[in-house]
This record gives sequence, C-alpha cells and structure tokens, in this order.
Amino acid sequence: MSDINMDDIHIKIGQNVSMYRHNAGLSQLALSLKLNHSSVSIVSSGERFYRKKHFNIEHLFQIAKILEIDVCKLLAQD
Repeated sequence: MSDINMDDIHIKIGQNVSMYRHNAGLSQLALSLKLNHSSVSIVSSGERFYRKKHFNIEHLFQIAKILEIDVCKLLAQD
C-alpha cells in the first residue's frame, strides 16, 4: 500500500473546486461571496494550495451545495 501524500490530495481537491466552479460559470469572487467571505483569497488560495492553505470539510460541503454537486466530486482523486 502506498503512502498517502496529503499535499497531493489537497492540490487535487483545489483543482476539482476550480474545475467545477468554472463549469458553473462562477468567478473566484462570486464563490467567495457565496461562502460569506469578502475576499477571493479563501478560494484562490484553496484552489492553488498557496502556502499550503486548503479547504476544510465545512468549506467543501458549502462549495458542493453552492455548485449543486455531490461533495464526493470535489474529493475525487482520479
């Protein structure tokens, strides 16, 4: 069994959020505002894993609800 690399998992989750956000036609700012944040940094940093900032489980469930997708799609590693 291979070791789990959490950095790789967070990077893929960020890529998934970015892809589904784009598919929904939302900007980073629009998604941030729907998450009740006035700055894009939460979405921008989470999507890029900037300085190891990542989405927490609450964010992921909120994002999935906003994007009208199953949260499992954000967690998918394939």
